[in-house]
Amino acid sequence: MINYFLKKLRARSERKQFKEFGFKIADFQLSKEGKIRYAQWLHPAEFSNHPGNSGNVVTQETVDFYRQLVKEGDMVIDVGAHEGDTIVPMALAIGRAGLALALEPNPHSFKVLEANSRLNPDKTQIIPLNFAATATDGEFTFGSGDPSFGNGGIVGFTHNATRNTRYQFNVQGKNLEQYITKYHSDRLNKIALIKIDAEGYDKEIIKSLPNVIRENRPYLITECFGPSTSEEKLELFTILSKQEYALYRLSGFTFKDLTKIDPAHMTGKKTFDILAIPLEKAGNVSPLS
Repeated sequence: MINYFLKKLRARSERKQFKEFGFKIADFQLSKEGKIRYAQWLHPAEFSNHPGNSGNVVTQETVDFYRQLVKEGDMVIDVGAHEGDTIVPMALAIGRAGLALALEPNPHSFKVLEANSRLNPDKTQIIPLNFAATATDGEFTFGSGDPSFGNGGIVGFTHNATRNTRYQFNVQGKNLEQYITKYHSDRLNKIALIKIDAEGYDKEIIKSLPNVIRENRPYLITECFGPSTSEEKLELFTILSKQEYALYRLSGFTFKDLTKIDPAHMTGKKTFDILAIPLEKAGNVSPLS
């Protein structure tokens, strides 16, 4: 009996300690793109959240979803790119002539993102960037509820339970609009899609992109973060609505079960993805036309 409890205590202690995880390369055969290589982070959470512990996968359905929103040669941006599960299909949708920027401040998942940026050089052009998108340049605190940092985000800008930010380290933050203007000015007029997944910090990132949103009118994919307060969620809705976007709830990165969002939908406890479509582009998306 004593040995049983000692084992339980050791297991609990190990779960609270940092552990570095590598990655493995998986191959996927897509009907249009052919063979795609993809680096899967071996953090347990990346596998436990998928049916059959398969890890993240690249599917033709997801690439085709993005093709409804972008065209060959466009520029796309993924803020909170994690290991690369969304930037890879986004980059495939715009092709080798396009440019995909992938921001991820977490150095542990960033190493996998870097690998994914290199794996399909004949089909994609992905630039991985190891910093957070913030209103001003500087040093910020990244917090996670996982000692191995399988998730997390910038601390101090949104309501979040202490247990979700108890493991912390410092990261660099940069104003994304200023960064793009400085380093990719030749592509500014091609920004077609921005995806943001920043643990409740999404609305602050959107606020930091006034010129990009006003002049380019990109499609936005953002997140209603469950742990945020109702006021914070409603602020996200208001910011996008005032900029003349229609908001739709996504069920996975497909157009299946696409439903329009009103303010009442923003007050629940569950996290869900939002597709924000400029009102003038609604007719360009076939499920809405």
